[in-house]
Amino acid sequence: MMFGYNAEKIRKDFPVLKQPIIYFDNACMSLKPVHVLKKMEEYYTKYTACAGRSSHRLAAKVEEEVDLSRMEIKRFINAKSAKEIIFTRNTTEGINIVANSIGLKKGDEVLITDKEHNSNLVPWLKMRNKGVTLKIARTNPDGTLDIGHFSSLLGNKTKLVSVVFTSNVDGVTNPVKHISKIAHENGSLLLVDGAQAVPSMEVDVRNLDVDFLAFSGHKMLGPTGTGVLYGKESVLDKMEQFIVGGETVIDTTHESYKMEELPMRFEAGLQDYAGIIGFGEACRYLNNVGMKKISQHESVLNSIITEGLASNPKISILGPADPKERGGVFSFNIKGMSPHEISRILDASKGILTRSGMHCVHSWYNSRGINGSVRASLYLYNTEEEAGIFVEQIRKISGLSV
Repeated sequence: MMFGYNAEKIRKDFPVLKQPIIYFDNACMSLKPVHVLKKMEEYYTKYTACAGRSSHRLAAKVEEEVDLSRMEIKRFINAKSAKEIIFTRNTTEGINIVANSIGLKKGDEVLITDKEHNSNLVPWLKMRNKGVTLKIARTNPDGTLDIGHFSSLLGNKTKLVSVVFTSNVDGVTNPVKHISKIAHENGSLLLVDGAQAVPSMEVDVRNLDVDFLAFSGHKMLGPTGTGVLYGKESVLDKMEQFIVGGETVIDTTHESYKMEELPMRFEAGLQDYAGIIGFGEACRYLNNVGMKKISQHESVLNSIITEGLASNPKISILGPADPKERGGVFSFNIKGMSPHEISRILDASKGILTRSGMHCVHSWYNSRGINGSVRASLYLYNTEEEAGIFVEQIRKISGLSV
């Protein structure tokens, strides 16, 4: 137990871990603690109702709990106002709201990096149908951003910069605060894909000075189908509505409608109240553990794995050599084996659950002629013992003695 961190104690809160598995697929989906499950059950068993529509006691309770979750998430990322927290289904929806609401038009430019998840690539490719130009900044051979090339692509037509915070390919974290300064000096807005960063590190949107931050509940102990789009109130106020209908308007006639206030104008239709309430509980849980401790723990586990496998000539590791620069992600290949084959062997032999493939970043792999990778992604409930078992199994699979 290092720096007062007790993963074994934390594991007791996660029912799935009663199975004989080593869950190393956290970058895709995190497990859920009993606290979140019980909070969602509370909604379904004690106050199942609509928020913001009915005036009875159950509806009032739902609205109270949704407001508490909104405030919890506001504090979690240090937003200025709860009005800046828009509930979505996931990071993808958040990015699409921005893409379709900031008024991009013919001649405008959007700047991204070459290592974006499809969720932060395809919306901008689609915008080319409107005459929007997409520019792509390259990353260095070690996975870090070529900041010089990035800066050179900014121009007076660059309306938006949209970058991943922490890569789901190799765990590299981009210098978002520096990127923010450069983008704003250029007069551009900044959208950050925080799907991998927010679950594993302290994220302060005011300190980073980002205009938008999108992230998902399912990667940070929360329910599936939940997410948040943070936006500066001053920027959100100027945006067009994307999906409209119930709950996005205050009043209508057969000829016109009056928009709701923030954030409801961007939250169309009946919401996943149980999910939202569970998402707030997940943030409380993470705060109780401590985000700095979680980051440190992931780094320790990655260091154990890296030190055990880096010298293996058959293994190639994606990203920087220093595990501290890869957070909780260890992506690799074994010479002569397909990623899917490796992942299946790990599951069958020791119940080690990893992900194999191109991780929804096909463009980056295709541009480099890499046929995917195996990704072991670590989180707060994983242990040093599990990291050691993983190293042992990879050494066996690659043909080295233990």
